[in-house]
Order: sequence, then structure tokens, then C-alpha cells
Amino acid sequence: MHNSADLQELVDEIAARLGASATLEDRTFRLLAYGAQHGDIDTVRQESILRRRATGEVRDYFERYGIAKAEGPVKIPGDADLKVLARVCWPLRHGDVVYGYLWLLDSGALTGERLRSAAPLVARAAAALAQEARSRRDLGRGLLALFSPDPEERAGVSIEVPGPVTAIAVRESQERLAALWTLPRGVLARPGSPVALLAPAHLAGEVAQTVQSAYGTAAGLGAPRSDPGDAWLSWREARQALRIAEHFPRHAPIARWEDLGVHRLLARLGRPDLRELAAETAALDAELAQTVEVYLDLGGHAQKAAAELGIHRQTLYYRLGKAERLTHRDLSDGDDRLAVHLALKAARLLGQDAL
Repeated sequence: MHNSADLQELVDEIAARLGASATLEDRTFRLLAYGAQHGDIDTVRQESILRRRATGEVRDYFERYGIAKAEGPVKIPGDADLKVLARVCWPLRHGDVVYGYLWLLDSGALTGERLRSAAPLVARAAAALAQEARSRRDLGRGLLALFSPDPEERAGVSIEVPGPVTAIAVRESQERLAALWTLPRGVLARPGSPVALLAPAHLAGEVAQTVQSAYGTAAGLGAPRSDPGDAWLSWREARQALRIAEHFPRHAPIARWEDLGVHRLLARLGRPDLRELAAETAALDAELAQTVEVYLDLGGHAQKAAAELGIHRQTLYYRLGKAERLTHRDLSDGDDRLAVHLALKAARLLGQDAL
């Protein structure tokens, strides 16, 4: 991966040469480097530096000027409502791909001739970002080996990542794509079923949200590991958390292993064990199963369960009694209630289980 200090030096040199405030961002508008302030400053630059990325509203404003398709610098007028000063956006294009953007606050002094004087420096910045993207793809190829439960396979991986790290599993989509190459630096990604990611622990939630939203599916996060050599354990948990997110709406669309409680035990079970548990309630039809599950989820609170199901309380009692007769279980008994509750959760996991 590229050296952040090298990018910072390039931005400082560009800012000094042009006499303009400069910031460098990746394709997702995440701040990578910024130069010393020259002249006025606006809210957008302040927020970008303090929060490390621009807001969605500001990104939409800039993208309306075609910056993603531009071959060279784009002059963008100011907007008083957004508190945006006029600036130049210079897409960091290497080959046919835009890898980021250089932003220059413009008081009117950035003429075409002046901008051209910085073109070699901009080209170097674009090449550095392109090299990082290639390095990330190469690292992604070794990610599944790093996640392997086989210690010999993991031993053959040369990936070096600082801890703590968190593994993320995201269900892929046939209809939608996620731009994995635009994820923050330090995040490793590998397409597949499911999509595999390894992120610095402090970024894991944001990365999971970004990729899950792109696919419109579900995601699971493993517990963080201080030693990256234990990332395979986090990956196992991430896949199991994904399994829960896909079957239990209360944990969807993103499930964290640490938040799953007893569902962690269910997620570890294979299909034979789940089938054995689910057999307890095999005699219940879908309506009865839903009724009992809601009732037990709400701790046996009849009024809340009836309201949740949209039925009269007497109808609830009738269904519960019928379920007790079919299962030969007494829902007022703690052990019987636990057996039925686990059986319903196991049956839910068995339904259309993709993992």
C-alpha cells in the first residue's frame, strides 16, 4: 500500500505551488491528506478535515458537476446555502479509472496555465492511489487463506495487518454490486458467497453498513481480535452472525456476534442438531408457530402478544392451548417453555438456510 506520508508531501507541494488550500480524498470522499490553509476556509473543508469525509448533501452537490467522468480539473462555483466556497476538483485518474479527487479552494487565481504546472504532481498522486488499489486486490486474494481454520494454510499467508481487527460477512446479491475497491484503506475484501472482509475494529461497523447497504442484503460481524492471526475466529463468528441476521428480523440487517446472546449457541449448531431441536414443534402449522414464538419472545405477556399479532386475547389463549395439545408441552412450565422456544428458533434457522 502507498505511504500516507508520501501523499501528504504531494499535497503540501501542490498547495505550495498553486498557493491554494488543498485536500485529497478517495473515491468515497474520505479524506486522505490535506495541505496548509491558504486564505479563506469554508464549512466543507472544515468538516472534511474534522470528520474525515464530506456529508452526503455536499457530495451530491459536487457530483452534479460530472467530476466522476471528467478528464481534467472541474471548476465548481460556490453555494451560499451549503456554505461552499468556489473550488476546483481535479479527478485523480490513472488509466481509465478515477481513484480519488484533489480539491483546491479557488479565489479566482487558479487559471488553466497555473493548474497545468501542477499536473505532474497530480499524476503522481493518482498513480499512488492506483498502486494501493492493486495492492488491495492482491491482498484480497489471500484473505480466505487467512480465514481458514487450517493452521498450515494460514501459515502460508504473507498478509500483515495491524490489530485489532474484525471480520465481516455480507450476503452477496445477483442484482446489485458493491464497489469493494472504494472501501477505506486498511480494509481487505474478497468477493464470494458470502463476501469476506477484514477491517480495523474501529471501522468495522461503518464498513459493514456500507457493503450491506450496497447489496441490500444482510451482514454479520465477528468479535474483534487483538491478534490478526486470530482473524479466522472472528470470520467464523461473522458467518454465524450473518446466519442469524438472515433468519431473525430483530437482528437484521446487521448482526454483531457480541449482541446475539443465546442465538450464538443456535448459530453454532449443524443441521442435524437443529432438526432434532425443531422436531419438538413439527406438529404446529405456520400460524400456531408464529403465535407461540411471539408469545414466548414477549416473556409470556398475553396482552402484548395479542396486540403484536393483531388478535383478540381469547384467540391467543385458544391457539396456545391448541399448541400445547399438539406438542404435549405445558407453556406454564419453565423447562417445557424453553424446549418449545428453542425448537421454534431452530426451525427458523433451518428454513432456507443458505450457509
